[in-house]
Formats: sequence, structure tokens, C-alpha cells
Amino acid sequence: MSDTRATPTSDPGPTRRGGDTDDQITLTTRTAAPGQVVIEVGGEVDMLTSPQLRSAVLDQFAPSAGVELVVLALDGVTFLGTSGLAALIEVRETAHTAGVELRLACTARRVLRPLTIAGLVPLFDIHETLEQALAAT
Repeated sequence: MSDTRATPTSDPGPTRRGGDTDDQITLTTRTAAPGQVVIEVGGEVDMLTSPQLRSAVLDQFAPSAGVELVVLALDGVTFLGTSGLAALIEVRETAHTAGVELRLACTARRVLRPLTIAGLVPLFDIHETLEQALAAT
């Protein structure tokens, strides 16, 4: 199990990426089964933090990674801005090109509403639970 989160050395609190408490994102990457990776996303996904999300997901698409399925668990996201939506679209397209399946696990209105308003829901394979996303065929 690998963890892509970074902790500032002076911070004894929760692990996070980003410099201020206002622009926090947490990204926890783990292998659920051979070829299956789960990335749990927490905090705000906006113009300051979406590059970190993009990078964490795109790392999984390298041919040497041997990944067949990436599930983004998004219920921990507290804000999803337009930059976050753009990052999701980019990782979806890159996953398709790489032959990697991308699924979202989310029931949070704060994530589903921006996806719905932008008309993006049909582009993604969205499941209510992480277990359903991992088990889907």
C-alpha cells in the first residue's frame, strides 16, 4: 500500500498536501487487489489542489504500474470546483487512452451536483460505494 500524501515537517496534525488550511487536499492511494487501485480524495478540489489530484491519478496510468482499474473515492471531497471538474475529465480521457478503467465512488451532493450541472455524469461510471465500484463488471 502506498500513500501519496505529503506532510509538512512542522505540522503535527492531519496529513495534507497544500500550504494553507484553506487549500487542503488529501490523497490516499492503496492497492485494493492486483491491478486495482483506490485513491481516496478528501478536502477541496479547486485550482490550487486539482494538479495534485491529476498527478496522483495519472501516475497510475503508466504502463509499468500494471493497473487495470482506478477507483476515485470522492465522498471526502468538501468542494469540487471547475478546475476539479476539468481534472476529472482529463484523467478520464487519459484512462481511456491508457486502457485503464476509471470509476467514481460517491454519494456526496457536493460532488454530484457540480458533475450534474456541468452535464458530466454520463461520462463517468459512478457507484454509491467503494465496494460496488470495485465489484462492478
